[in-house]
Amino acid sequence: METRRWTNPTQPQTMQIAVYLLYINAVLSALFGAIVSPIGLVLVIGQAAAGFGIANERRWGYWLGVAIATLGLVPFVLAVLDGGLGVALSFGFLISLLMPAALFALLLHPTSREYQRLWFK
Repeated sequence: METRRWTNPTQPQTMQIAVYLLYINAVLSALFGAIVSPIGLVLVIGQAAAGFGIANERRWGYWLGVAIATLGLVPFVLAVLDGGLGVALSFGFLISLLMPAALFALLLHPTSREYQRLWFK
């Protein structure tokens, strides 16, 4: 019998933290009004689905998480390209970059990549 779970303590720590960050991002985005726009709603659902997929060791969940993490970094890259180094070094910019960059790094960490390559279906 196959079980469905929201978290998976048997996964490496990098994957577990990435799942938690995906869930936290989904909840915070929903609380702060992202669900009023169609794109925001898709991102919130995508984050929750990616976390659930990774927790259940599904390859689609991993790649959805990587795509969501990449999309989360796009506004920061555009801001740096538009505003230059002064924008990139501002305190508020660096603080708001923390969660998307951490999620991206956790999912593409060698431990996470190797684990999903070996164990995900």
